[in-house]
This record gives sequence, structure tokens and C-alpha cells, in this order.
Amino acid sequence: MSKEINIHWFRQDLRLIDNPALSEAVKQRSVLPIYIHDDEQAGRHRLGGASRWWLHHSLKSLNEALNGMLCVYAGNTQDILMNLIQRLNVKAVYWNRCYEPWRIHHDAMIKKTIRSCGVEAQSFNGSLLWEPWKVLKSDGTPYKVFTPFFKNGCLNAPPPRTPIPAPDHCQFAQDSLCKLSIDALGLLPRIRWDKQLEPHWQIGEKAAQEKLKKFTESGLIGYREGRDFPAKPNVSRLSPHLHFGEISPNQIWSAALSLEDSDDREHFLSELGWREFSHSLLYYFPELPHKNLQAKFDRFPWSNDAGMLRHWQIGQTGYPFVDAGMRELWQTGYMHNRVRMVVGSFLVKNLLFHWQHGEQWFWDCLLDADLANNSASWQWISGCGADAAPYFRIFNPTTQGQKFDPTGEYTRQYVPELAALPDKYLFNPWEAPENVLRHADITLGIHYPKPIIDLKTTRERALAAFKSI
Repeated sequence: MSKEINIHWFRQDLRLIDNPALSEAVKQRSVLPIYIHDDEQAGRHRLGGASRWWLHHSLKSLNEALNGMLCVYAGNTQDILMNLIQRLNVKAVYWNRCYEPWRIHHDAMIKKTIRSCGVEAQSFNGSLLWEPWKVLKSDGTPYKVFTPFFKNGCLNAPPPRTPIPAPDHCQFAQDSLCKLSIDALGLLPRIRWDKQLEPHWQIGEKAAQEKLKKFTESGLIGYREGRDFPAKPNVSRLSPHLHFGEISPNQIWSAALSLEDSDDREHFLSELGWREFSHSLLYYFPELPHKNLQAKFDRFPWSNDAGMLRHWQIGQTGYPFVDAGMRELWQTGYMHNRVRMVVGSFLVKNLLFHWQHGEQWFWDCLLDADLANNSASWQWISGCGADAAPYFRIFNPTTQGQKFDPTGEYTRQYVPELAALPDKYLFNPWEAPENVLRHADITLGIHYPKPIIDLKTTRERALAAFKSI
């Protein structure tokens, strides 16, 4: 009989350090490390283009860390796992949990099927600080407001585990019939628009560790105030690494706690808390990605002007701070959080589009496209979610730009056609005198669009629409 092995099924845990399922898998037997690309279960939320690009490079990095021993498969996950169990002498299958609704259902069926064959199947928490069922109100119901969720729930629950070291010795098994390469998964686009992303990112577990170290040494200082200014270095940019599991939230939490107590540190920890809150909402309200949590918004009179939507998507609205954010998204696969709120408010409230149009665009363009975070955040900005911003809170992109990009460094980077404008008119070029525009070599409507809507008129329209429901 062939040698007994365990399978470690990599998913959104593409790392060796603090990987509880992998650490358990290597304890007693040789391990077959596998990745299965199965897009069918996700339906409309299968990986977007930017996420597929990141996944390709993340798998390459993981395979290198595994000395080329990662076995890659594509197709129905349960069928592939059962085929491996039938062909190889598999004693156990280990994986770390994911929390998308279809994965929860699918994982339960897979676990039942594997166990029915007499093979051990175990899942672990490798991607959250607290399991959703561990943070509940005293009456056993889930929190719907962030502050009590974090302060009363999370911070009074048992603390997150100490990160687990990478296994110091792994004996890897092989599957002689595994012939698929990472390249053969076809994750990269045929038209190589992804080349513009490459200068902005280093991908993989090692890069994530280095980014965390740099942030805790310098970026965390001044975080409380600086995180609102997109030109400042006070954001970690760890979200894509977190989403794909190249680093765990436990590692980030532990690194932050090792620093001196400060308002900056506490605000950063609360941002990790918001990620936990989003996953709790998705777990208890699985309709979060496609249904308003506040049902009254089902009656909202949304707009459906495809031309307006396209102006927003490509960063040609005539409002420089909005356009800078949308172009940053397209060029880098990322957008600063303050700017995400501004462009989201502009789409939902000034342009009057249903938040799902924004959620879907972000899903395709964001490298950190996480179902829980994306859905919860779009419902938050739209006023229809749990603990949402009031609908009448409408961000003015002109004043937001003036306040949070006062020197124009961020906006000029992504809207270079306005670079020569003085700061006074950078965020409101339609108000610039003709001689100022001429001196900057700008003709509105030719070099840069005129505003596609009027802020005051659309604000009043939005408030009237809200009043109608």
C-alpha cells in the first residue's frame, strides 16, 4: 500500500506562517499541498479580473515557498478531492474556513462526503480574529452596530490566538497525475491590461511581511489623522494580502499590539474590527451582497443612465477628486479608503445609481475585492446597511478634495491634465477664470470634462428621493 498522506487544501490562506490547517496537516504524515480553482460555485461573484491577476502571482509565490510542490487542479472541488482520496492513501483533509455563503454550504457537503469515506476532514479558522458565532450579544443575536460589536463583543471575547510559526519541517507528497500548471489556469487576461498594475505591487507572503514591518515602523505613526489623506503614507495597503491570506489578521493584530499604546494603534485595531464586523454581517445576513438590509430602500427611485455610469467608471465626471479615485482604481487595482467613500457617495447619491452598480465595478477592479467588506461598505455608504451612514450624509467631492488633498499631490498624480492649475481651482476647475485655464493650457470639455451633474441640484434630488420612501 502507498504511504499514508494528509491533504492540505489551500484556499484564501496562501501562506506558511500562522496557517493552522497546514500546521495540523504536517504533524503526523507527509502532506500533499493542493489548490483547486473552482469558479462555478461563486456564481456572479466569481473572481474579478484584478483578483485573478493577484491570485496568479500569489500562487506562483506560494509554489516557490513550497519548493515547487504545490499541486494545482481545476474543476469541481468535491469531485477532485474524492478522486484524490480514491487514488491515494489519504487519511485526512485539512483546510481553513471561508465565509462566503456558498462556501459555507459547499464546505459542509464536502466535509460530510469525505467523512463518509472514513477519511478525517477538519476545517480551521485561518482568516478571522474571532469566529462570527463567538461574538454575539447577550441574548445570542448578532450585532448590527459596529461600536458595540467591537468594544462589547470582540474586546470582551477571548483574545485572538498568538500567530503560529511556519512548519519547520514538511515532507511533501506528490500526485503523479497532477499535470496542470498555474499558467494553465488562465488567470491572466488575454489583453494584458494588468501590466499597469505590476509597478505598484509586490505579491506573496514575503512581501506581505515586509509591508507590515514597514507600516508598523513608520506608517502607523500619525495613523488616526493621516489615514484620511490619500497622499500620506498612513495606510497599510495590506488588504489584498489579507484577502488572499498571504498574511493573517492575527499577525497584524499581534504586530500592532507589540507597539506602544496610542490613539494611532487603537484606531488601526478598530479598522481590523470593521473587517470582522463585515464578515459577521455576511455570516448572519447572507443576502448582504444582493439585498438592502433596510427594506425601505427597495422602493427607492434609482436612476439607470448608462452614459453617466460610464463617466463614473472611467474617471471622467468633471469632479477631479472623484476622477482621481476612479483612475487610481483602474491603474493600480486599489483605492484609498477616504476616496472610496467619496466616489461611492457620488455614484449613489449624486448620480442616483443603485449601490450594486458600484459593488460590481469594484468587484472586478479591486485587488482586495472581498465579498464581506465590499458589500458591507457599499451598503454603509448608501445608507441601507447595518449601522449605515445616514442617507442625507452626502459627500461634496470639491470640499472633500480641498480638505483631504490640500496640496493636490494625489489628485494631480491621477488627473495630470489639471496639474498646472493652481490649488485654488484644482477641485473646481469650472470656476477658474478663462485666463487661468488658458495659462494652464486647459479647455474644459476638450482637455478635461465639464461637470456631468450639478452638485446642489443632485443633492436636492437625492434628498427628495429619500423623503419619498
